[in-house]
Formats: sequence, C-alpha cells, structure tokens
Amino acid sequence: MALAAIRERLPRFGLRAHRPGGPHRSHGGTVPFAPFEWTIAGRYLRTRRKEGFVSVIALFSFLGIMLGVATLIIVLSVMNGFRKELLSKIVGINGHIFVAPIDRPLTDFADLSDRLGKVAGVHLALPMVEGQAFASSQFGGSGVLVRGVRAEDLKKIPSVAGTIRGGTLETFDTGGGVAIGKRLAESLGLQAGDTITLATPKGATTPFGTAPRIKGYPVAAVFEVGMSEFDGTFVYMPLTEAQGFFNRDGDVSVIEIFLDNADAVGEARGELELAAERPVLITDWRQRNRTFFSALEVERNVMFIILTLIVLVAALNIVSGLIMLVKDKSSDIAILRTMGATRGAIMRVFLITGASIGILGTLAGFVLGLVFSANLTVIQRTLFPGAWDPTVRFLSEIPSETNAGEVVAVVAMSTVLSLLATLYPSWRAARLDPVQALRYG
Repeated sequence: MALAAIRERLPRFGLRAHRPGGPHRSHGGTVPFAPFEWTIAGRYLRTRRKEGFVSVIALFSFLGIMLGVATLIIVLSVMNGFRKELLSKIVGINGHIFVAPIDRPLTDFADLSDRLGKVAGVHLALPMVEGQAFASSQFGGSGVLVRGVRAEDLKKIPSVAGTIRGGTLETFDTGGGVAIGKRLAESLGLQAGDTITLATPKGATTPFGTAPRIKGYPVAAVFEVGMSEFDGTFVYMPLTEAQGFFNRDGDVSVIEIFLDNADAVGEARGELELAAERPVLITDWRQRNRTFFSALEVERNVMFIILTLIVLVAALNIVSGLIMLVKDKSSDIAILRTMGATRGAIMRVFLITGASIGILGTLAGFVLGLVFSANLTVIQRTLFPGAWDPTVRFLSEIPSETNAGEVVAVVAMSTVLSLLATLYPSWRAARLDPVQALRYG
C-alpha cells in the first residue's frame, strides 16, 4: 500500500515510477527541472544539525561570492572615478592639445587662435604666456606657475571660472589683478583684495646683467580646482601684464586647445595643423600624462585580477561543499534513482543547489556594490571624517563612477564561475551507482 501511494504521488513532482518487471529506462524518466528537483534542492540548502558543516561551507561560499562581487564593483567604480576626476582636473585646466612655435615666435597668436578656434570640435583656443615665479606675502612664500591669459578666455575655463571662492573675475583685465588658487591663498594668508608679490629672475636687462623683477599685484579672485597641486601653485595674470613681466616681445608661449571631447585629439590634430598655416609643434594631453594614466590603467587591471580571485576561491568552496553533500546524500540519491529519477535529474538537483548559492551571492553582491558605490562619499564623511588628505591624494574626496558595462561583466563572470563550479560535483552525483550507495551510504 505504501509503495502504491508513493507511485501515485510521483507524477505531481514530475517523476514516473518503473513498472514492475518492465525494462529499466535511464533516460527520459523525468521532465527537465521538474518541481521535485527544485524541492529536493531547496531541502539540501536548508540548515540541519546533521549536515551543519555542509551548511557552514555553503554560507561561507555565499558570503565569499557576495563580498567578492561587491568589492569588484566598488573598486572598479572608485578607479573609474579617479580617472574621471583626474582627467577633468588635469586636462580641464591644462587643455587637450598644445600648439607651440617652431621657426618663429607666436607673435600672430591672435589670428592663429581665431583660426584654430574655428576648427570643428574645438571649444576654445587660448593663447598663453607661462613662466615660473616666486610668490610671497608677509606670512610666507612659495614657488608658483604664472599663466598669462586674456580675461574672456579665463572665463571660459570651467575649472577656474566656475570655482571662484572669493573676489571676482570682472576686474581681472582692467584692475591689473591676479587670480590665485585657494591653497596658495591659505599658505600665504591672503584673500581677495590683498596684495601678492611675485618675483622672477628674468627681469629687465641692464649693462650689469639681468636684474630680477619684483612686483606686487592685487588678488582679484581666489579659485579652487579641487586638486591640491593646482590650487597651491597656479597664478593667473592678464596676458599683457604677463608679457611685460616675463619680457615677452608681443608673443605667447603656447596656444592651448580645449576640445568638446577629450578623447578626440587624434582626429583634431590633422585639422589643426592645416588651420595653423605655419609650422607648429602639436602635442596632446595623452603624451604629457602618458606615464601617469598608464600606471593608473595597469593598477586597475591588476586590482581586477586580484579581486577576481576572491570570487574564484568562493566558487571553489561551492565545489567542496557540493562534494561533501553528494557523499552525505548518497543513500538519498540511490533511493531517488530506484524510484525513477534519471541521472540527468540527479545532476540537475545538485546543479540547482550549487547554482543557487552562486547566483544569490552574486545578486547580493551586485546590490551591495551598487549601494556602497552610490553612497561612498557619505560613508567616507560619516565614518572617516578628515582621513582623506587632499595634499597627499590630490583629490578632496573619494570619487566613484559606476560603469554599467563593467558591472554586467562582473556579474556575468561571477555567474559563470558559480555554474562551472557545480558541474563536477553534479556529474559525480549523477554517476553514483545506486547499489554501491545503498550498501555504503
């Protein structure tokens, strides 16, 4: 009676019992991923006192995959944020392409910058005089980089014009003042309206040699780019004043080109050479910062490989946990086989069991990584206030920029590793001999 009752209940789970005396069919006895396969897999995932050690391994596998995926997403987001912030700071204030003279000085900088500014994709062509000087006040001194630019050009640089923390650029040209970085202003104890003294060894030429030039300028504005190296060294001066200060005879040092797309420097170089209509030396931001950004990219790739090993180790824990589960459930497997479960059904049961750990861990890590990355600045300010020193790390806070393609790649990689980890234990369970399992199980 009991056997008949069991056989009556088998179809609702997708099983078909063998007929007494009939041929034993090892194929086609069950529907793939039938309800009974999910039911048994779910029971194997539950914690029981007898299989407590197996459950602990499953728990650590879940946590390992979750933390591995979350860490990968967070680290990649931070690395992307670093690259974006550094690119926007370094390239945003320095320009994308630099046009320097070859055969003669850039005395025709006004016409040349107009021609270059009309090239497709060019946002701004900025003629500039650049030189080093020593800045001082009654509270101290510091070496600075002086840049002479036109007022209308300076107002078109968002990194400067959009970050004014004191004073104004309205009187930059007419008032003869200068714009300085916030950290330079703090180190010299200056604010808008005070006087900063600039000194350069390339002063007036006399019969006794070149005399240093020392001159005081009112501070017209204080800006904050957000990168300590720039905020502590840059001084912007009116172009005509800079030409006189550095003994430039009506010419400029370089013409900086700002593009609409920083990555389009390759396409713009040829058109700029044609528009120049004279021999010029053209370099771009990738050439000037090649070492820095290459090192950043190498570090990013190495971090991806290292953190992928965390997910791989967690996936190997799934292998060991499933092998132990197969050994512990050998008698159950034998009973299921004698009741009509095919080898494919047994394999799918353990495949579902292992894949559930990996997929659930991946999803949990996906959510944790996105939430952490989106609130990284808040977490930093709450848990570690003042720990992020911009004078050491260049930036004032931890940046984060989540890339959808990279997140999909991380999730796909973790899912594939989790599925691959279940194949061998599931195949081993399916190949288990029912007779041997019942004898030694």
